[in-house]
Amino acid sequence: MIRDALRTPHSRFAYVAPTYKQAKNVAWDFLKYYSRPIPGIKINESELRIDYPNLSRITLFGADNPDALRGLGLWGVVFDEYSQQPSNIFTEIIRPALSDHHGYAIWIGTPKGKNDFYRLYDFSIKDDKWSGIFLTVDDTKLIATEELEDARKIMDEDEFNQEFYCSFEAAIKGAYYSKQIQKARDENRITSVPYETALKVDTWWDIGVGDSTAIWFVQTTGNDIRLIDYLESSGEGLNYYIKKLQEKDYIYGNHYAPHDIEVREFSTGKSRIETAQRLGINFRVVPKLSIDDGINAVRNIFNKCYFDKDKCAIGLDYLAQYHREWDDKMGEFKARPCHDFTSHCADSFRYGAIVYQRPLTEREEEVEQRQFNNKMSSVDRRRVI
Repeated sequence: MIRDALRTPHSRFAYVAPTYKQAKNVAWDFLKYYSRPIPGIKINESELRIDYPNLSRITLFGADNPDALRGLGLWGVVFDEYSQQPSNIFTEIIRPALSDHHGYAIWIGTPKGKNDFYRLYDFSIKDDKWSGIFLTVDDTKLIATEELEDARKIMDEDEFNQEFYCSFEAAIKGAYYSKQIQKARDENRITSVPYETALKVDTWWDIGVGDSTAIWFVQTTGNDIRLIDYLESSGEGLNYYIKKLQEKDYIYGNHYAPHDIEVREFSTGKSRIETAQRLGINFRVVPKLSIDDGINAVRNIFNKCYFDKDKCAIGLDYLAQYHREWDDKMGEFKARPCHDFTSHCADSFRYGAIVYQRPLTEREEEVEQRQFNNKMSSVDRRRVI
């Protein structure tokens, strides 16, 4: 990137790590070290940015804040540990930023299952306009045999093969649903799952505040749960997602959202369930259960699930990478999930599993609808007053 920045005046380049903190820890010292011999550079410590004398620039970013990358014009970008980054960061944000300048992208990383990093690598070896390089420890010869033998003693087979032999097949340690997803692949339940016009489409939501919102589109027939579509974005209001739903040719049934949709916004005094109702969607509130109970509900229904391999690809990536948080001090996994870019997808799926495992009875539906109507009526009276 330094070479290309010096060759091209007024150009912009970006290095993207999974988090902003990682970008600083991994690359910032190296970028400064190799840039310092160049006369006239300006180092911006607060923005992790170096400006060169020809007015070109290299900036470090974290994929945990994708909005910081929006609207940029880029001549080149390097993704480091791309397997740990949101799958849509390139197609939705970076690709448009590169197009105006015929820019390039480089993806580097260690596999974390068959996610978007795997698909990109697979595509790269099939398309002659791309370059795909697969290097194991045997190819690079960078690690001494004694060190490898020592590492093998304390690492399990999946860890060792993933880290040193770039195995896309190795299970992700601490992942909640890796076995269930592998079984779904083995049983060919990740395949083409077309929309069936005779069945209504339910939606399972996780609604973020200033964060991502995730939506699964689901049809059920008999014991089968057909995941036909998935939508996720960030930095958008409810009206954006409702418009997206209306643009699809689906006939909808029920829309399910977590209990916190009833919490009132401080700025407006209205809950999001009330806002959604005015925009044309009647949400049904999912019963509040512990995260562990919800994860068990997911595992209980997974063998009934069929996923559309194309429309649900990103959602499957996130489910596969949803994992327990690691405690560095204790050297073990914590009891709770790690909150990262996979969380909203996994949460929305969890809410759907809770509903499917325990559907509302007709009596509960009547009570729920009456309570909602009373709530909306009282809101209308307050507005009139």
